[in-house]
Amino acid sequence: MIKLLIVDDHAVVRSGLLLLLDGKQGIEVVGEAADGDEGICKAVELKPNVVLMDLSMPNGKDGLTATTELKKVLPETAILILTMHDDEEYLFHSIHAGASGYILKSAPHEELLWAIKSVASGNAYLYPTATKKLMGEYLERIKNGENGGTYETLSEREKEILSLVAKGYSNKEIAEQLILSVKTVETHKAKVMEKLGLKTRPELVKYAMKKGLLNFES
Repeated sequence: MIKLLIVDDHAVVRSGLLLLLDGKQGIEVVGEAADGDEGICKAVELKPNVVLMDLSMPNGKDGLTATTELKKVLPETAILILTMHDDEEYLFHSIHAGASGYILKSAPHEELLWAIKSVASGNAYLYPTATKKLMGEYLERIKNGENGGTYETLSEREKEILSLVAKGYSNKEIAEQLILSVKTVETHKAKVMEKLGLKTRPELVKYAMKKGLLNFES
């Protein structure tokens, strides 16, 4: 049985989803919430397998913030974003926040049922055109020499070292500035290159320029 929590600020939407999903194909709706704050509290209390999360909730935490916080306390719970926004920015931010899936409210109910079962089993789910958008972003990264991870995957220390390396500081100079050993700086630098999929220092400098990290005033 898949334990499902519905988080949406519209009562009529929650009621409709309850009627549509509860008892269907092994799904049990164990609770509802009207905003992100309530959603987090209910999830911690009820331990659902899947949280069906709306993005735009004006009162309390929005869906993105709630998703990020919920994944920290319940990393095993899958979060499926159910939204009216067919927008790549929302899509990308949702995936980065830790959502396992993204589906539109205009989708047929059979597709919603399949999406819930998919994320509950540990798989990801995206509506068809969303896959095209993610592939488009990936291909653009390759084109721009950014075929690795994103800047957000770097630790704060790694971001510091990325900026300093791009500005031309040597490993020794960085070590002195950050009060680290040269070996530690070299290790961080290697991790930065690996995470971002970069092979050479010129690639790293190009990446830093695009990210606006070459401000020499500080």
